[in-house]
Amino acid sequence: MGFTAGIAVIIFASQIKELFGLTLGGAEPGLFFEKLSVLWRHAPSFEPAAVAISTASVAVIVGLKKVRPHWPGMLIAVAGEAAATAMFDLPVATIGSKFGGIPSSLPVPSLPDVSLAKLQAVLPSAAAFALLGSIESLLSAVVADGMTGRRHRSNWELVGQGVANVVSGLFGGICVTGTVARTATNVRAGAHGPIAGMLHAIFLLIFVLTAAPPASFIPLACLAGVLTVVAWNMVEKQAFATLIRASRGDAAVLLTTFLLTIFRDLIEAIVVGFALGSVLFINRMSKTTAIETQAPFVTEDKADDAVGVRTPYDEAMASNPEVVVYRISGVFFFGAAASIGSILDQISDTHRALIIVFEAVPFIDSTAAETIKGLAHKADRRGVKVVLTGTSHVTRTDLFVHGIKPPLVRYEQSIERALKVI
Repeated sequence: MGFTAGIAVIIFASQIKELFGLTLGGAEPGLFFEKLSVLWRHAPSFEPAAVAISTASVAVIVGLKKVRPHWPGMLIAVAGEAAATAMFDLPVATIGSKFGGIPSSLPVPSLPDVSLAKLQAVLPSAAAFALLGSIESLLSAVVADGMTGRRHRSNWELVGQGVANVVSGLFGGICVTGTVARTATNVRAGAHGPIAGMLHAIFLLIFVLTAAPPASFIPLACLAGVLTVVAWNMVEKQAFATLIRASRGDAAVLLTTFLLTIFRDLIEAIVVGFALGSVLFINRMSKTTAIETQAPFVTEDKADDAVGVRTPYDEAMASNPEVVVYRISGVFFFGAAASIGSILDQISDTHRALIIVFEAVPFIDSTAAETIKGLAHKADRRGVKVVLTGTSHVTRTDLFVHGIKPPLVRYEQSIERALKVI
């Protein structure tokens, strides 16, 4: 979440120049503080028409989201302002004036010249690109999982990306990865699965082959407005505030990753954030050791009722195909959240209730809590009741902080009590 919020700030900062139509007279710095300093010095060069276009773009997208949520607000804003720019010849930078338009054809595919010397020269860089691309793409997939409630398949992601990059190279393309910004844009625009990405590629191809000339009139200020809305939506404000309140450790990991993403480097932010999370996990594990005394070792055998009558075993009463019971054993933290979450996601529509037993869970972290929260929301949409049993006071407090409380879920002391209320 810290990484995604930091990316949102970077996206917004990269669009300030186009939002206000600033003239810098040179290259825009990449570092955050230097960028803001240069933009501030050139603030008097703003273009009123660009400000009007970017403001209108944001207003159209936000307004349609409230009035007509199923309409493609971003597409309507871009198309309308491109038409207005062409009709009224507005004095703003466009795709055509800035980049010379969009090519209306694709290059002919060809095989590169391959030699042993060239392979040896490019292999280290290729390995670095492959590793970085894998990390970035899988990170984007994890972010998309959090936004959609789905579960990605890592092997398919990497194989698909590798095949696409090989084919792209035949057309003179450069290697690319899945990115958080574009993935978030796609999801926020209403995408629900990988088909959206495929259609995106098809639409781009059609766009290049048929609509390249009109696209040259799209004002950059309009696109900046679109990305501003995307950046705002990327920051999960409520969840961000929840993590800040959850614990000092979670807040430290979140803010460190967030600030390093903005002021240092994306990969550095991930590495440091993960290291802090690991240290926090070790610290929490050191506090979970406890000694309990149980006497007697074997409890007294009692009858089923006060009269001393034992109820005969009934297989139909002992099992219920409409109820699923999952027992989690061990520490439920970010390292185990993915595997546990994927198992919990396998809830059939025929199940009426899901009981999750926490008796053997010494503690959970924020990632685990968000996993349970996502599962509960998904189950609620499908009409499946979720009951948590055996939660300790600390575990229940952590879950409550993350919004996992009635009526979203129900808490009971035991499985027996849970079976009676569902």
